[in-house]
Amino acid sequence: MKACLLHAPAAVETNPLQFTDVPTPAPGRGEVLVRVKMCGVCRTDLHVVEGELAPRKSPVIPGHQIVGVVEQCGEGATRFQPGARVGIAWLHQTDGSCEYCRAGMENLCDHPTFTGWSVDGGYAEYAVAPQDFVYPLPETFADEHAAPLLCAGIIGFRSLRLSGIQRGGRLAFYGFGAAAHVAIQVALHWGVEVYACTRGKKHQELARQLGAVWAGEASEQPPKQLDAAIVFAPAGELVPPALKALKKGGVLVLGGIHMSPIPSFDYDLLYQERMIRSVANNTRKDGEDFLRVAAEIPIHSQVTVFPLREANRALNDLKSDRINGAAVLDCTP
Repeated sequence: MKACLLHAPAAVETNPLQFTDVPTPAPGRGEVLVRVKMCGVCRTDLHVVEGELAPRKSPVIPGHQIVGVVEQCGEGATRFQPGARVGIAWLHQTDGSCEYCRAGMENLCDHPTFTGWSVDGGYAEYAVAPQDFVYPLPETFADEHAAPLLCAGIIGFRSLRLSGIQRGGRLAFYGFGAAAHVAIQVALHWGVEVYACTRGKKHQELARQLGAVWAGEASEQPPKQLDAAIVFAPAGELVPPALKALKKGGVLVLGGIHMSPIPSFDYDLLYQERMIRSVANNTRKDGEDFLRVAAEIPIHSQVTVFPLREANRALNDLKSDRINGAAVLDCTP
């Protein structure tokens, strides 16, 4: 099969992904082989490719927002039939037995594997995944619009939940890329007032088009104090201004798997029971709940589609903030 292979981490400007032929994987016991149709391009992929996430498999095929069709079922895999339309997300598998899995917090599993990082992912024509970690996809969404929902959407949804935001509350997004452009649609559906703090006029304009009551630079203070804020951009320097924008008792959620160093700040920004919390991965229930809500709304994702062989270009455009919404790879031959 054709795939984009990362032999060693490097700056995306050097185009480190090799578009090449690799053996088509075979599903093992309890696994399904999925013929990939679309794969979303996530900022986490950028962190994998550039080595900000230390390599766990080398070489590796990145990509963890996979939309496709079940091609073959491994021994004992009976959950899906060939031809079923499915999605594969970041959380590839958990051990199911550690204290976190037993407590229903599988996102914090001690021995997890991750699609496109510790196992091969979806920048390819085929991918393998355990049937229990594969999502049936509603027909509401076209393939290219479904792909960003499988990480940007799920993580944005978990971030919203952890923020504790309530109907009528005021919420800001710091960074307005793939996750925020989906999360704002959920927040508005919940009756939340949304502010966008993001660099670039095109991102600010997209936020306004999607219903933000205000959009400005990330360094600016929103015109009203906030009940909660979510930092989607991997920029630690945004933490102090986001804290400053919160009301007493407000919650700041850090929605990324990687972030640049957070600068020191005065205790006054945290005092009055403000809270900072991170988001780590997702549970399968997050994905199931989000996909149900996304179909009810329904969510519309704005995408730019690239051929699989142009994955390097997609990652370069993502890094340079040239993507408005989400980037998606068309993995069909």
